[in-house]
Amino acid sequence: MTTYGIIAPQGKYTAVSDDLAIGATVSVVVPAMNEAENLPHVFATLPRWIDEVILVDGRSTDDTVAVARALRPELRVVPQTGRGKGNALIEGFAAASGDIIVMIDADGSTDGREIIRFVSALVAGADFAKGSRFTSGAGSDDISVTRSLGNTVLTTLTNWLYGTRYTDLCYGYNAFWSRHLDALALDCDGFEIETLMNVRAAKSGLAVQEIPSHERCRIHGTSNLHAVRDGWRVLKTILRERGRPLPARRRAAVTPVSEHVAA
Repeated sequence: MTTYGIIAPQGKYTAVSDDLAIGATVSVVVPAMNEAENLPHVFATLPRWIDEVILVDGRSTDDTVAVARALRPELRVVPQTGRGKGNALIEGFAAASGDIIVMIDADGSTDGREIIRFVSALVAGADFAKGSRFTSGAGSDDISVTRSLGNTVLTTLTNWLYGTRYTDLCYGYNAFWSRHLDALALDCDGFEIETLMNVRAAKSGLAVQEIPSHERCRIHGTSNLHAVRDGWRVLKTILRERGRPLPARRRAAVTPVSEHVAA
């Protein structure tokens, strides 16, 4: 078995597959508001080897917290103090204790079984593992033509302004080393959080690797995403960040997943 990751205390490594063990701890942050019906499906996909699951509850009026605790008694619940997905993630990241932080959605659209791809990329050398629905081996059952077109335009603009080679800007499945939270310096409330993370990762010179991911349809309920309103917020974020200097350590690059994932 191949071992990767930070130096583990007393040589402790966690097996994540038959061929790979890691010496890093992994926290999964799940922002949720009224997702009681979806959580059984989401939690069922989470790997047994993750160390911590943090549910950030956005003032749910259903049984979201009770269902989550019944499914995972060791779950950490963070009551959200602000509003919006961005704020929920920021509060969840602050509470996470793992060396690696993974962010997934609570609506069933992201598959926890893919977490191994993100973690493998990180322990093999990436700073930030960025999910993509539009790279080889990826896909989406949910994205509309309008949202796909808007995402393409915004992704192209970001690549032009920041010298990146992203294929998917607005996707909420990402993972990163917690030590890079200061470099990301996240400070937004809404769905533009994914764009802000991608832009600041590039500006900070983090080694970014895209991970093919398949987005599924929301299982129950309706999304809080509004394409025009949130697209406008994403555009403003892209343009605003252009004028905000951050220290650059090295040029960010996006590499195929096959170059870093250990077998």
